Amino acid sequence: MSIEIILLALSPVFIIFVSYEFIKYRRYYDIKDSLANTALALMHQGCDAIALIVLMPFFYWLHQYRLFDIELSVLTIFGAFLLQDFLYYWFHKASHHIHWLWAAHVVHHSSTKMNFSTAFRQSLMYPLAGMWLFWLPMILIGFDPLSVFTVVALNLAYQFFVHTQTVSTLGWFEKVFNTPSHHRVHHAINPGYLDKNFAGVLIIWDKLFGTYAEEKADKPCKYGIVGQLNSNNPLTIAFHQWAYLVKSAFKAKGVTAKLKVIFGYPTSSN
Repeated sequence: MSIEIILLALSPVFIIFVSYEFIKYRRYYDIKDSLANTALALMHQGCDAIALIVLMPFFYWLHQYRLFDIELSVLTIFGAFLLQDFLYYWFHKASHHIHWLWAAHVVHHSSTKMNFSTAFRQSLMYPLAGMWLFWLPMILIGFDPLSVFTVVALNLAYQFFVHTQTVSTLGWFEKVFNTPSHHRVHHAINPGYLDKNFAGVLIIWDKLFGTYAEEKADKPCKYGIVGQLNSNNPLTIAFHQWAYLVKSAFKAKGVTAKLKVIFGYPTSSN
């Protein structure tokens, strides 16, 4: 439950940032869009809490087969942060390249707005899609499951602050860390921006693995998804891609074609 507790504890900070941005930069907001974001956040948190209750016994069962006994220290906490951020990069990249994972992740990208409330726009289907599978290597290496999900929560909390158009660039910070400028590119559908900057906290992974793109002043970001959804209904936002995936897989002829639909590069539901 560490994820929910940490994010709940930080919720007053998130609300303050959203409120300030809304008052000072109203042009970046749409009330219906932000209300949908809030509803999706509540649905996401509820499903995540249930999933952790159900799965935590499995995580501790798996932990008994760990390779090492890792005790908490400054060094091991730093190692956990670094490894989790590395794994998050691959989860995030996979979520843009595998239809099954995109069906959940598309929720976060489906808004044409970019503001702090966009960070709340999350899918209740992440547990079913299998986001938690990406953290299993940490448990098998020897990190306690509670420590793993605490680091996951802190990583996600950091990412709240990169969802804004009110911060331009941050000097040297841009070279190492994910920033609002980097993440605006990630949410953009412009040619050259699409499927770039998968960083959680550290942008170094994108630079190492060739998925980095710099925001250009003469190329303003266009937000949303390819085949815009044009709906503020939380249920439509949450399930439209799943419905399309199931329908497309059912129509595909043969096992190979069906698997390609489910696990291949995602296509638009519109």
